[in-house]
Amino acid sequence: MTRVRHRLLPISLAALLAGAMPAPAFAAGPAGESAGSATGSYLAGRYAQHQDDWTAAARFTAQALAADPDDQALLRRSFLLRLGEGQIDTAIGYATRLLGEQGEPQMALTLLAADALAKGRLDEADGYAARLPNDGLGRFITPLTRAWLAASRGRTDEALAALEPLAAVQGFGALYNLHAALILDLAGRSEDAAARYVKVTDTEAPLRVVQIVGNFMMRTGRKDEARKLYETFQVNNPDGLLVEPALDAMAKAPSDTRPVPDARSGLAEALFDLGSALHHENADEPALLFGRIALHLRDDLALAHLLIGDIAASRDHHEEALAAYRLLVKDPLLGWTARMREADSLARMNRNDDAIAILAALSAERPERTDAVTRLGDIYRYAKRYEEAIPAYTTALERIGTPQERHWPLLYARAMSYEKTRQWPKAEADLQAALKLRPDEPSLLNFLGYSWIDRGEHLDKARAMVERAVELRPRDGYIVDSLGWALYKLGDFEGAVTKLERAVELKPGDPTINDHLGDAYWRAGRRNEARFQWMRALRNADEDTDKAAIQAKLDEGLADQKAAAK
Repeated sequence: MTRVRHRLLPISLAALLAGAMPAPAFAAGPAGESAGSATGSYLAGRYAQHQDDWTAAARFTAQALAADPDDQALLRRSFLLRLGEGQIDTAIGYATRLLGEQGEPQMALTLLAADALAKGRLDEADGYAARLPNDGLGRFITPLTRAWLAASRGRTDEALAALEPLAAVQGFGALYNLHAALILDLAGRSEDAAARYVKVTDTEAPLRVVQIVGNFMMRTGRKDEARKLYETFQVNNPDGLLVEPALDAMAKAPSDTRPVPDARSGLAEALFDLGSALHHENADEPALLFGRIALHLRDDLALAHLLIGDIAASRDHHEEALAAYRLLVKDPLLGWTARMREADSLARMNRNDDAIAILAALSAERPERTDAVTRLGDIYRYAKRYEEAIPAYTTALERIGTPQERHWPLLYARAMSYEKTRQWPKAEADLQAALKLRPDEPSLLNFLGYSWIDRGEHLDKARAMVERAVELRPRDGYIVDSLGWALYKLGDFEGAVTKLERAVELKPGDPTINDHLGDAYWRAGRRNEARFQWMRALRNADEDTDKAAIQAKLDEGLADQKAAAK
């Protein structure tokens, strides 16, 4: 299933990522170690964090910190771990203790400024923001934080001036214009806001921008513009549900409810923007920290909960992911997406029956949609329940009607299921139909070409297909193997050896490729090397490997045979 990313804007992240990851808390053991138990806790904490178990890492690091409370490196690590866990009160306590150290941590200052804003202590928040650096992530955090703090006092022009440095950062114009528009909108300067909003709405405007700008248009009497914006998004995301609530609301009176109703929500939005952009670039640790602070400011920010869930899922922390997704199951905008992702996490936990129950319910709930029933087929297929996968894929194709180019993976998936259930004519038909939609797709060319080769059918055409697949994807060991096997079937054993040796270099542990190379070596008269490859195939055998057939070749070699006919 294609995942919907949270990234709001087309932000250029080269500079952002340069300072994204928090500096390692330790270059060596903590100063002043005296107790073995403290050292053990420190080492256990480092190991747990290395294993991506932040809960255990936080517990062990806290034990080490209790034994050496003045160690700033331990304190900084404890702060980051507790913030990442969402233990905000504890993280705030640690953040306060970090103040005054040389190079005050900007994440600690950001949390303290956000917390002071949330509690209405604006002077205190300004004090923290004044200490934020202007380098590293500070180039992005500092303008946004100071701007929204100024907006909290109704100082709109001061807020825009504070935001201005963001406009000078290459690739951050969209983020600058979005937040300038939000600040102007909040101040009631609708025409100025409209001029900014238009700069972030194009044919590729992402979900949150569409939601914010569409809401503004509805509130300010631009109903036709809002309709066009929503419909453009729907056209560009034909399998999505994400603007349906907004489209349904078109027939109703415009609502005065704003997606970003105050400065506190504005800063939450800004921090979420940065977190989602970092997650898009796989910088999940700082993304998680920004997401946590955003939720501290605004715990009803649904996309931030989705972000936390997706970060947890990407780290295989699926219980945490499920907790985040389940907060959203009734959300009018994200409920469907959250339930789909809940099913994904359940499947990755090998709770296939639970995932299937969710997807079956979704499929029945929206019989015009294909995503849930397609994912249902995928889960059956991954579980090797091919007989059940086929009707799920068939239902999805029936709902589509006439497949478009983007639907080729569905035909490909059903073809794999047909092939596994020995229904080759149906698999062949699906592959040919998919190739009409996507003629140069290497996976399709390889699957159909290899299958024909393995069956001894259409060998010249199959060879040309596989050669094209290799040309398109020259470092794919499976595709290179297919070309080598084609040459073998055509009797070109020396050519087959060359290609299959390359395939083994690319995929050295694959038993099928090892087996193929063994066969080619044998036919080329290289008997010892053949037996070596067959032994490797047996060592690497999986449940699909015919071990008895390989053992027979080790015992007796290959019988003499002629090259396959063309």
